[in-house]
Amino acid sequence: MDILRLIGRSDELFRCDIDAYEGEIENIISNSGFLVIGGGGSIGQAVVKEVFKRNPKKLHVVDINENNLVELVRDVRSSYGYINGDFQTFALDIGSTEYEAFLDYDGQYDYVMNLSALKHVRSEKDPFTLMRMIDVNILNTIKTIDQSIERGVKKYFCVSTDKAANPVNMMGASKRIMEMFLLAKSANLPISTARFANVAFSDGSLLHGFNQRILKQQPIVAPHDIRRYFVTPKESGELCLMSCLFGENRDVFFPKLSEELHLISFAEIAQKYLASLGYEPFVCEDEDEARELIKHLPKQGRWPCLFTNSDTTGEKDFEEFYTEAEVLDMNKFENLGIIKNRFDRSDRLGLFIETIQRLKSAKRWSKDDLVNLFHTVLPDFRHKETGKYLDAKM
Repeated sequence: MDILRLIGRSDELFRCDIDAYEGEIENIISNSGFLVIGGGGSIGQAVVKEVFKRNPKKLHVVDINENNLVELVRDVRSSYGYINGDFQTFALDIGSTEYEAFLDYDGQYDYVMNLSALKHVRSEKDPFTLMRMIDVNILNTIKTIDQSIERGVKKYFCVSTDKAANPVNMMGASKRIMEMFLLAKSANLPISTARFANVAFSDGSLLHGFNQRILKQQPIVAPHDIRRYFVTPKESGELCLMSCLFGENRDVFFPKLSEELHLISFAEIAQKYLASLGYEPFVCEDEDEARELIKHLPKQGRWPCLFTNSDTTGEKDFEEFYTEAEVLDMNKFENLGIIKNRFDRSDRLGLFIETIQRLKSAKRWSKDDLVNLFHTVLPDFRHKETGKYLDAKM
């Protein structure tokens, strides 16, 4: 599958920057030890491959998903073979006692890269999943930073999201609050992060869902009124690696993207995707028609599609990687921009932790409790609530 062509591009976004720094990248990696947390996800696997192929002294990968780690090892062995360094994967929950024991057993790394996240906007549909998103995106990040400080790690990297810039959903807001904690912790450890666009065909994404719909002989559904920026999985790994290795303390890396060249709608990608498989899209009027036509249309070379308007909670009208208040460096790299943050320790962060601990101790909270808390920490948070969620759609 030619992912670049499907997202409307012909060239890899960061090729010139990677080439310019390749010698330095290889030298750093070959002399360093890495811990990749959340390394079984799509971005995590891309990062692991970027590190692995440059022969690190140590590369340990942690993820809660055992099956994803198995596939990662198969992928790495099939693509690159073996390295001289210590490469191991561990199926662990970073919030667990077992993970703490794992760190106590070894725990010596130059670079810690945290790619773990709950990334779906739909995670705010219920208060319980929403609290877990806070656990994963914020509390576990704080925990792994503190562990890195204790063990003398040289650099900590944590992935953020474009949705953290002027957030309108709880996922984006959770990552913005995470960034605030990063700034507070940066007094004790060099930290950098990255905001970037949708990773095309990443696990759980709508485009990954296209693959599943084809395999399961089901209609393809996509919004036609939302245009987004996309990066490939490989580019997501390169962006994280560049930020980790070359980002100064408190830097946020993001891709320089041209609106004319790279914005594309999900419906457009769906049509390109089906054409690449030899199918002509057949646009249906509703879900019932799409489910009925899937029984026979594919035999005629046509695939039922439903292209809809987006009306669900948390959908941003447009994508942005930085705000007007943020200071930028747009000159250091060809296709990478950098947000230059100053040290900041908000007095609202203590209130956030205290409130979350109180709610969890009581084992009772509502979505409104959490939304109101987010508004307290982020006074400019513009939560977009429609009362509709993706789980109610095909």
